Amino acid sequence: MSLSGQTLILVPVDFSECAGSALRYAAGEAARWEGDLVLLHVVDRRLAEDIAGYTGEPVEKVKDRMAGRARKAFKEFVARWGGGDRVRESLVAFGLPFQEIAVKARELQVDLVVMGGYGSRGHGQIEEIFFGSTVERVVRLLPCPVLCVPMG
Repeated sequence: MSLSGQTLILVPVDFSECAGSALRYAAGEAARWEGDLVLLHVVDRRLAEDIAGYTGEPVEKVKDRMAGRARKAFKEFVARWGGGDRVRESLVAFGLPFQEIAVKARELQVDLVVMGGYGSRGHGQIEEIFFGSTVERVVRLLPCPVLCVPMG
């Protein structure tokens, strides 16, 4: 259990359909255990750096714009997929997704991480083939349970 004595579930969100399924499942578990959800979107620093290189903008400006869009998207995402009554907070982090998910999970001392099986990039990417998916990397880094939810 988390420091508050209440079950705390972290749900990484990339706003994909699969993340929506994970949110729906996590909300059900939070209700079952009278717990709370923390939603986390990670702005991938590699993407922000690529955009900054292409546009010539400072990476901080790109990062801020992407984070602002994510904060707005949380409202629509929760409205579509549910669970809003269980969401304690929605966070935006900047870095490599698997690392930031692991850092936040440890920092918040979550009891469970519920993730979609694959995200907005889909599956079958070259990086995933050679280095593993974000879910696999998170599982390797965390001591708490990580539940991978398929779309549906």
